[in-house]
Amino acid sequence: MPTDRRISRVAELIKREVSQMLINGIKDDRVGTGMVSVTYVDVSGDLQHAKIYVSIYGSEEAKAATMAGLKSATGYVRSELGARVRLRRTPEVLFVEDRSIERGTKVLTLLNQLSEKRSEDDLAEGNLVDG
Repeated sequence: MPTDRRISRVAELIKREVSQMLINGIKDDRVGTGMVSVTYVDVSGDLQHAKIYVSIYGSEEAKAATMAGLKSATGYVRSELGARVRLRRTPEVLFVEDRSIERGTKVLTLLNQLSEKRSEDDLAEGNLVDG
């Protein structure tokens, strides 16, 4: 059974190699419709499965097309990983869309709106007290 340190090293290696493939390896035009970046790789304890979380910037249509392109390129990605990464068995690859950046941006926007409203309310209360 691999150690946690080995699992994290393999995950980082897969992340780096898949990022390189996204830049100049995958020829599918759908993958280029949205800006794609690998945010996280989750490797199973037995190193047989790898979930690759990708963040896609663009419209919903571009995101859907990019995910379709990535799903169709899983065979190519797995075979390239087998050639680039020295493991006994190449893990099964699964691409998952990571929307955490969008959720974080949405939360920050809501917090900023609340802060602005609170400061407006404080100003209105201050004006009522003075007037």
